[in-house]
This record gives sequence, structure tokens and C-alpha cells, in this order.
Amino acid sequence: MSRADSAAPVIQAASAYYRDAGHFGWRFARSKFTLDPVFSAILACDLLAGRGRILDLGCGQGLLAAWLLAAHSCHANERRSAWPNGWPPPPRLASYSGIEINAREVARARRAFALDPGAAVQIVHGDIRDVDYAAADAVVILDVLHYLDYAAQQRVLQRARGALPAHGVLLLRVGDAAGGVRFALSKTVDHTVALVRRRRWVPLACRALADWQALLTRCGFGARHPVPLRRGAAYVNVLLRAEVA
Repeated sequence: MSRADSAAPVIQAASAYYRDAGHFGWRFARSKFTLDPVFSAILACDLLAGRGRILDLGCGQGLLAAWLLAAHSCHANERRSAWPNGWPPPPRLASYSGIEINAREVARARRAFALDPGAAVQIVHGDIRDVDYAAADAVVILDVLHYLDYAAQQRVLQRARGALPAHGVLLLRVGDAAGGVRFALSKTVDHTVALVRRRRWVPLACRALADWQALLTRCGFGARHPVPLRRGAAYVNVLLRAEVA
């Protein structure tokens, strides 16, 4: 059984948050939860263990919040099939603060969680370079930093470090500019996504993996471990888990 098949109950529960957020929002959520290996890796590899306060920079329509809330619900379900065999217990989401610059995605996110009074989810419309950051146990930045220039990348990571306590965690997914043809394909996709979302050409500031790791060191993060994602991913994005030094 594939990881996507074993996680089907979590995928279904997480996608259900978006049924009142429009057909596109629901289909997009289901596709991402099924095809993007980062979501299952966060749970299967226990990447947010013990971290209940999550700050999600460039959160889109809040997919990570839906995923973590659904994971807790499925794990608490008495049906054994509701939780993938071999996965550790999920983190309990105490609070989620997401920041997103795209107003349409913010609106979808807010609609998605409006009917769940138990979800401590806050979606802020703004630029991650300017908006105040809530204190957090973990900061998550997935496929976002390369849309900022090099100086802004460092400022955002320094601010993320400032939002975290000792032993706080950063999950950062970035493209590896040393990835050859696969990186070129990934960069083309990112340019297209930016053109659709922002309706203008956006330059990308990319780095090789070693340069990302060096930047994390300069910004106050210690261990910077790449997290293996399942084979067969079309692009050369790398997930790094770093802890406050």
C-alpha cells in the first residue's frame, strides 16, 4: 500500500475543510495532500513533535493547518484504519498563525476554518517581510523564500529565528540550484505559478543547497538536516529541518 493510500482518511478529513471554500479550493487541497510528499513526511517523520504553536510563512490557503487538525482527529478516531500504521502520534495544534500575501487565498483559508470554532487558526493578509510574527514553537516556510531577493531571505530567516524559543524548529523547503535539469524544470514551474498568482513576472533568487545551509547558520540555526522525501518527486526541492542554535 502506498503512503497516499494509507493516509487516505487524513487526506479526506483535511480536504473537507475546503468544501465551503469553493470548488477550486477543495480540489487544490486534495491534490496537494495526495501528491505533495511534504505533508505525509511531516507526520510520518514526526518533524513537528512537541511543537504546538505553528507559524506558517506564505501559508497559501492554510493547508498545513487543515492537515494537522485532520491528523489529530484521525488519530483520535477509534477505527484503526483512520491512522496510518507505523506513524507516530501527530502534534496537537495549540495555535496556528499563517501569513499570506494573496488576498484570494486568504479568503479561502478564512472560509475553510470559519465553521470550526475549536480551530485556533489565524490567517493574516500581508507580506512576510513586514507583518509581525507571532511567537511560535515551529516556523514553516515551504517553497516561498526564492520569491524574495537575497537580502529579504536573510531578514525573514532572522525574524523567524527571533519568533522561536530555544530548541525551536524551522521547516524550510527550498530549491537546490545545483540540481541541474530537474532544478531548471522546477524553476520554470515556479515562474509560471508566480505569473498566474501575481499576474506579473517575478524574478527568483535561488541558491544551491550548501548556500541555503550556510545562510541558516548565519541566521542562528544549528543542525540543518535535509529530510528525505519520497522518490519520484518531479522537482528538486529539498526539505530542511533546522533547530535554533
